[in-house]
Amino acid sequence: MDVATGRAQPGSRMWRLTGWLLAAVWLFFLNVPFATALRQDEPWRRALGLGTLVAFAVAYVLVFEWARSHRQASRPIPRRRAVAAVLGLLALGVLGIPGTDGDWMTTLVFVAAAAVFLLPPAWALVVVVLAALTPPVAGHLVPGWAGESTIVFAVLLASFAMFGVSALAQRNGELRAAQQEIGRLAVAEERARTARDLHDILGHSLTVVAIKAELAGRLLPVDPARAAGEIADVERLARSALADVRRTVGAYRGVRLAEELAGARSALAAAGLVAELPDDVPELPAERDELFAWAVREGVTNVVRHSGARRCTIRVRPDEVEIADDGRGPTPDAAATGHGLTGLRERAERQDATVTVGRRPDGRGFRLRVGVPGEQR
Repeated sequence: MDVATGRAQPGSRMWRLTGWLLAAVWLFFLNVPFATALRQDEPWRRALGLGTLVAFAVAYVLVFEWARSHRQASRPIPRRRAVAAVLGLLALGVLGIPGTDGDWMTTLVFVAAAAVFLLPPAWALVVVVLAALTPPVAGHLVPGWAGESTIVFAVLLASFAMFGVSALAQRNGELRAAQQEIGRLAVAEERARTARDLHDILGHSLTVVAIKAELAGRLLPVDPARAAGEIADVERLARSALADVRRTVGAYRGVRLAEELAGARSALAAAGLVAELPDDVPELPAERDELFAWAVREGVTNVVRHSGARRCTIRVRPDEVEIADDGRGPTPDAAATGHGLTGLRERAERQDATVTVGRRPDGRGFRLRVGVPGEQR
């Protein structure tokens, strides 16, 4: 079944058709009791034999398909209904004795197969043993049925074959369930990725837009030219954020450390903070460069929003990136809350990196550090 549309796939429809055929093809072996019923001289015996055989065939196919659908969907087969189905098939076979004579025992082959498919293994084994013992015992007690002892082999063969069919149906159901779970997890992961990227993009961009708009409002009466420059930056940032959102929705979003450092310099300056940033960026693998870029974006956004700091320092080494400030420091739950930090930790886990949140080594301010353990000295 397609996870997105809920529609059955062609393979599922083919398997359903195969299931019906697999159940029906075995009915060929009812030709012996069917021929016996046709040879009956008395009309009522003929009608009873043919009627019970037709009812038995229809019931067997329906029971098989019902059980197969449960197994394929990984649903448990109701035990009481399963027992009732096996007993019902047996009753139809016995009911036809006046019209089928000793050939009624051919139906035991189907009863044993149904038991293997429907019942727990221990119960099914009991039914198979009883079905295999019935022909020789009945042949000994009823002289006219002596030739039916060959049905023992058919009962054992059919039971063994049905065991394979049962296992196949069970595995097929488990496979489908696993495929649906994989599809569900893929959808959930994609939604989480989109939500994480949108938060990181819009949280940073809108923070800088708000700061620059506030700065432009303060500058407008005293320095209109600079206020106009800040408004132009607001427009540029808004367009850039819109483009980032479009790329994120299209799964093409990516960030670069050099670009984020340049954006951080502008955002910190607009917020009135002294920025200490590296002049150049070391050569990094693409995935690590992107991870460090997200760390800079999240760290600078938090500094501008929450820190109350006057200075922000960003250090970049091949094995780690660190964003620190001299503000009020982290709240008791800062390390565990916030969508931005959660998203950053998820990104870091993919590269076996670590995210450390807390105060600076001197006990002041706030520090966000992302390091790659395998690279550390």
